Amino acid sequence: MKDPYLIKIARRLKRALRGRLHTALEMPPDFTAATVEAIRTVRPYTMTSPERLNALIQAVQYVIEQNIPGDIVECGVWKGGSMMAAALTLIRLNSTERTLHLFDTYEGMPPATAEDIDHKGVPAEKLMSEQDRDTSVIWAYAQLDEVKTNLKRTAYPADRVKFIQGRVEETIPAAAPPTISILRLDTDWYESTKHEFEHLFPRLSPGGVLIIDDYGHWEGARKATDEYVRNHNVRILLCRIDYCGRIAVKQV
Repeated sequence: MKDPYLIKIARRLKRALRGRLHTALEMPPDFTAATVEAIRTVRPYTMTSPERLNALIQAVQYVIEQNIPGDIVECGVWKGGSMMAAALTLIRLNSTERTLHLFDTYEGMPPATAEDIDHKGVPAEKLMSEQDRDTSVIWAYAQLDEVKTNLKRTAYPADRVKFIQGRVEETIPAAAPPTISILRLDTDWYESTKHEFEHLFPRLSPGGVLIIDDYGHWEGARKATDEYVRNHNVRILLCRIDYCGRIAVKQV
């Protein structure tokens, strides 16, 4: 015979968990209906938080409204969800002349170094050795054909989407556009982020938007960012999006 008290406690726990899940799925109240729709559309294809997706969507709207010249570049795309959000926003704004450049190995994360430690102090190399490449969010494995299929779902002009496969240290700067309006860095590790800053930040237009996805989570990404800003005397304010992401507008 079941204990009525235990049954009562179990029901309360179930209601509490359901309430937490409902809250987690709710979007912040200041998000527009268009933003919410875009985020929900791309959620299966990204590990990025709603706050960081909203920041990217706002950045796209900003560079269009302010006529900031340049293409949109993302380094580290996983399944393409963030660039899908950018594409959907450009379509909504009837502005599809900008090219989207998606830099990735399309084979998962390259080896980490001693600089690459998460916010809890755990080396990335250790985390990667303990997880399966095909399913781990840290390995971030997604094949090129899968990402291409996902971007096609947006109906953004195919000739305006470029997929550049390989490590960024090998494909950048040769395959990068000369002028960039939005630069989104999401390769996590120190060496790749450092390389991206050295070669891509100078190409970011004055008034252009810089987004660093993992500044708060991976020590390597933070260190590479801080070193570049300090060594090149960059006057820039990195604003917190959430615990992980940072955003800034390049000084005019």
